[in-house]
Amino acid sequence: MMTKSKVTIKGTKDGLVFFLDDTCSFDELVTDLKEKIENSHQKILSGPLVRVSLKLGKRFCTPEQQDELTKIIRQKGNLVIHTIDADVISKEEALAELLKSSLQIQTQTVRSGQVLEYEGDLLLLGDVNPGGTVKSTGSIYVLGALRGAAHAGIQGDKQAIIASSMMRPTQLRIAEIISRPSDEWTELKGSTEFAYLEEDQMVVAKMNFLHRVRPEASRKKT
Repeated sequence: MMTKSKVTIKGTKDGLVFFLDDTCSFDELVTDLKEKIENSHQKILSGPLVRVSLKLGKRFCTPEQQDELTKIIRQKGNLVIHTIDADVISKEEALAELLKSSLQIQTQTVRSGQVLEYEGDLLLLGDVNPGGTVKSTGSIYVLGALRGAAHAGIQGDKQAIIASSMMRPTQLRIAEIISRPSDEWTELKGSTEFAYLEEDQMVVAKMNFLHRVRPEASRKKT
């Protein structure tokens, strides 16, 4: 019975493409790659300089494993690694992309007359002064005093929340629901609070209740 090749080499106008099996073990892949480099395609692998693209498929290779593969290929002096492509990324890369796309971190004080607007969730390291306004398509977290206005979910996201270390706003708004200052947040002195929508009514609660009313918020960034 013929064993399925772990490495398939195809020529293109830009050079060679090495398609690497993503279902076998890495050791099997290395063995087959060495065999191909040492014993196959000798006319191609001994001619002028050729650019090589590695296609890893759905296999995740560590930097060390990628180095091992490229060293095998570079044994043939005419082969130059051009690109290494995979259909997967590392957890660290995925987390970085998620944070970059969904969480904006700003360090500043929003002063009276300023209106700042952001995409995704916002973490503001600073205060929002009276007369200042901060808006976001996602949730708003103010690590400071919120004394101005905050509008979360400006594109209609009713699951967004507004949280602050000191909740003393002139106005809160989530999606199209508006709440003005009331005893709801002036009674909760000395604790971080957050506002959220419940049946289109704005509710303000202590931060330690967040996981109960918005359990997805703690998983959103992981």
